[in-house]
Amino acid sequence: MTTPIRVLLVDDQALVRAGFKMLVDSQPDMEVVGEAGDGGEATSLVASTDADVVLMDVRMPRVDGVEATGAITRRGETPRVIVLTTFDLDEYAFAAIKAGASAFLLKDAPPADLLSAIRSVHSGDAVVAPSTTRRLLEHFAAAQPSPTPPALDGLTEREGEVLRLVARGRSNTEIAAELVVAEATVKTHVGRILAKTGTRDRVQLVVLAYESGLVSPGW
Repeated sequence: MTTPIRVLLVDDQALVRAGFKMLVDSQPDMEVVGEAGDGGEATSLVASTDADVVLMDVRMPRVDGVEATGAITRRGETPRVIVLTTFDLDEYAFAAIKAGASAFLLKDAPPADLLSAIRSVHSGDAVVAPSTTRRLLEHFAAAQPSPTPPALDGLTEREGEVLRLVARGRSNTEIAAELVVAEATVKTHVGRILAKTGTRDRVQLVVLAYESGLVSPGW
């Protein structure tokens, strides 16, 4: 049998955590392995629970979700963090995305969307699919584009093309079809782009593309 996705719940409201726990534990491929009431507690639980995905509230007392997300993502590739908030286009949520979160969702999103996001970020396909995440990035990251960072200057022309498509939320399969190349070739390009830019994953590439002005809002 496939090992269930291990989920850590982080929210200062016990009732909210209870609701998410019921939803996650109802899935045969997921299990809640821990709960935390603030970001500080969450960072301590990450190692002991061996969580794959963290559902992170962004506004909490003591240590908030932004600080906790940064502390968790600096440890390595896992766990992936999904930021949850009651506020659409929340500047705190954008800060958490910049800190390394792989997705952003509203707490009132349909249960199916949340479960899909958990599976998506766990698989490593953290494309910017949810419309709320895309609007968030368009609203904040592209507000005042900065000059092209030196890291982007080192990209080849083809890598620049791939980065633009990644920033538009395309999957590797879709990029391969658009550029008429093998999907393995796209994966190689994405890996090289990540290495050259020093970014952690595709979501961080999207943030970089917006902030540098490589991609404009409204696509």
